Amino acid sequence: MISVKQISKSFGSTFAVNQVSFEVLEGESLILLGTSGCGKTTTLKMINRLIVPDSGEITIHGKKISKEKPEILRRNIGYVLQNNGLFPHYTVAENIAIVPKLLNWDNKKITSRINEIIEKLHLPESYLAMFPSELSGGQQQRVGLARALVTDPSILLMDEPFGALDNVTRSSIRKEFKALEELKRKTMVMVTHDIHEAFELADRICLMDKGEIIQIGTPKELLYQPVNKFSEDFLASEKLSLAFKVASLNDIWDFLPASDHETPNIISSTENVWDAMEKLQTQSRLGIKNESGDQKNIDFDQLTAAFSQYQKNQYHE
Repeated sequence: MISVKQISKSFGSTFAVNQVSFEVLEGESLILLGTSGCGKTTTLKMINRLIVPDSGEITIHGKKISKEKPEILRRNIGYVLQNNGLFPHYTVAENIAIVPKLLNWDNKKITSRINEIIEKLHLPESYLAMFPSELSGGQQQRVGLARALVTDPSILLMDEPFGALDNVTRSSIRKEFKALEELKRKTMVMVTHDIHEAFELADRICLMDKGEIIQIGTPKELLYQPVNKFSEDFLASEKLSLAFKVASLNDIWDFLPASDHETPNIISSTENVWDAMEKLQTQSRLGIKNESGDQKNIDFDQLTAAFSQYQKNQYHE
């Protein structure tokens, strides 16, 4: 879907991006992670030609983007900014309708699609006549996302999309974002400096430093198989909490005891250990059902004991 080959970009004598290469598969979420100034935003902006690389090549669907007109390329790629990028003098409806109008959609089609997308993003229809300044930060971010998704692009680029939100709103909207059906068939490249955000939303993570890729892999690979000291140290302070989030209940299934207890509170074994722990803060037992239909019913101590055994196995492999 997206192929980035040996791209470099310098500003003056400083390399912002140096010989970066990666591929993003169709339907995959790749997150560019790293500290401020590591080159992740510059890399993202080169994918839709907001910045032109000094060398290297980027292709989308096998076509070189350097051969396409930037404005045509961008109309087929959703783009979400940290500060949402909404036009303050446009209503919500007018902001969302910008790209459909550039594509010459008729008014009936635009109205229908806007109503569809705001419903999926939990925005009341009454908001359409409001201006961005009348909305909360979380609501503005949903409008920015609606604008990026309204034409149903196959590719979505996101630059610190939740960075301007407070921690509570950020956590809430991230969960909504992850569960949104509209996004599950998108190819997504997203920039963040938030480690937990990357681990929650990524299929793969591209860890960058000083304009170069340090490691690229699944969240589990970064956590349990760091390639060097930088990669290990970058995650060190969050290692345990990240482990709870990357381990699914399927992963620890064999370490969970069989139980004759019954509980009406049943979740899928595809959920992670962290979410199960949160549920067990408000209930004494939790039922877990796997894809084969087998069920185990556990309490908090049994869950954490199984996770501890799983952790030992990971580090001994």
